[in-house]
Amino acid sequence: MVKNQRVWLTRGLGGLLIWGAMATVCRAETIPFTLLQLNDVYEIAPIDNGRWGGLARVANLRRQLEQANTHTYTVLAGDFLSPSALGTALYNGDRLAGRQMVAVLNAMGLDYAAVGNHEFDVSAQQFRQRIAESDFQWLSANIADGAGNQFTGIKPYEILTIPGAEGGEVKVGILALTIDSNAADYVTYSDPISTARRYIQSLEGEVDVWVALTHLSLAQDLALAQAIPELDLILGGHEHENIQRNHLIIKPDSSASCPQAQTPIFKADANARTVYIHQLTYDTDRQCLEIDSQLQPITAAIAEDPATAQVVDQWQEIGFTAFRQAGFEPMAVVVKAPMALDALDAHVRSRSTNLTRLITRAMQYEYPAAAMVMFNGGMVRLDDLLSAGSITQYDIIRILPFGGRVVTVDIRGDLLQKVLTQGEKNRGTGGYLQLAGLAPADIEPDKVYRLALMEYLLTGQEVGLDYLTENTPGLKVIGYGRDIRSILVDYLQNNAHQAFTDLGEP
Repeated sequence: MVKNQRVWLTRGLGGLLIWGAMATVCRAETIPFTLLQLNDVYEIAPIDNGRWGGLARVANLRRQLEQANTHTYTVLAGDFLSPSALGTALYNGDRLAGRQMVAVLNAMGLDYAAVGNHEFDVSAQQFRQRIAESDFQWLSANIADGAGNQFTGIKPYEILTIPGAEGGEVKVGILALTIDSNAADYVTYSDPISTARRYIQSLEGEVDVWVALTHLSLAQDLALAQAIPELDLILGGHEHENIQRNHLIIKPDSSASCPQAQTPIFKADANARTVYIHQLTYDTDRQCLEIDSQLQPITAAIAEDPATAQVVDQWQEIGFTAFRQAGFEPMAVVVKAPMALDALDAHVRSRSTNLTRLITRAMQYEYPAAAMVMFNGGMVRLDDLLSAGSITQYDIIRILPFGGRVVTVDIRGDLLQKVLTQGEKNRGTGGYLQLAGLAPADIEPDKVYRLALMEYLLTGQEVGLDYLTENTPGLKVIGYGRDIRSILVDYLQNNAHQAFTDLGEP
């Protein structure tokens, strides 16, 4: 799983130029510094029965890197406040909403965090509270509040001045960008490329090395590299899986003898399954940058930092206490799954997976008289594969952090057909409908059907289903049932063998 990448970059009249990995070593003073990168982190503790991740382990790795080079900076490329199972726990009358993440990232020693799209899952008040609680610096150049003003506590960029041993220095600019995929009413977005270009041009001559800390799609990162060759390195997030790309372009004034330019793009795995360690060395005379990058798995082979682990345990217990008060026992093993379960957003929001089939089976078991069961794919928030083996109640909460009651209704066939048609139109979004039972082709418009669905689908808040409420003509509420998480726990405990039979692969 470990990947290494080493490149040499230099600046010339044509802009950013790449030399071969075995290029002649720069002979003037060189200044080394380290960037430790993680992204898309929603869990403070190790996941998959302790096999992967854990911010206390990352803290220990950070401490080791800092001992080797005091000029070590830890950066997070967005998405950490939400979605999080612990973040849904009630504490002092409010959901944690990322409070536990900020506390642990503070203890870990995070230096800079780009704003990700899921930061806007929380309310405006919670968002501002999390910023105020942070010891690290939040960064994003292309977001503003609902009135178009810069958020207090968020800077567009940071310039690091790193001294050399012989009196030289390198100025490293870290500029952050955020994808515009969450439409909260308290945030506005500007175009990331034009915004980045404006800042970089305004700081021309003041920065030696430009690092983009992005929470953008890979396609957007590639477009950014193409449009702005001044960028030496792009450290990104959003995809939830490790990615390394070298974007090669020919400079406009390059000739046949001019080498190609390269902007490396790196993304680590979500939930700190892996992190990237970037060892950089800058030559102050030749303006030559060496980048040596390693993808580092975070496993039990890395010991936990005791101080960070103590903060993790504190917040874990706060969250678990809230879950116990709601009737759950987080660490109780529900079942041993014989296969990995597919909870990836890209899949549960566009098609059936073995996990979504497991959930609909549980709903059918709870409501055997229902002709059809239905839930919105966006209800699943893990965006990961849940490994085969022991599944705890906390794993169920991680899969379905917001829970919600299942409602039985009687619904006319024509209204049901209209809902199902919209569900198909919602493919690729959280409003895609996962179904089991009656085949849609068999629905008769004038017939009334018993349906079991998630309560959220009757709020009018789902995409294209604003007309669907408990008062919609053609629909009659029969009763409100239990939380879907309790239904799933009981089904798995009582039907362990049947639950996974012919379920299919992830």
